[in-house]
Amino acid sequence: MVFVNNILVETETKEKYNKIIEEILRRLEENDLYIKPEKCVWKVRKIGFLEVITGPDGIEIKKEKIDRVLSWPKPRM
Repeated sequence: MVFVNNILVETETKEKYNKIIEEILRRLEENDLYIKPEKCVWKVRKIGFLEVITGPDGIEIKKEKIDRVLSWPKPRM
């Protein structure tokens, strides 16, 4: 049994994206590996991965994490 948690695809154009996705799905099927469509996210510009958000502008920290740090009590001397 094999479990693959994430396959991320980044391309410059939608056409390249579609071509790569077709190739990935073909190779998975050739090797008796399948995806659960309900767990997939397709054609998004930003996605949360490894506790950060990655997208066309680079890597961002999730806003919730920043808010948690900003809400820490100030140290007293």
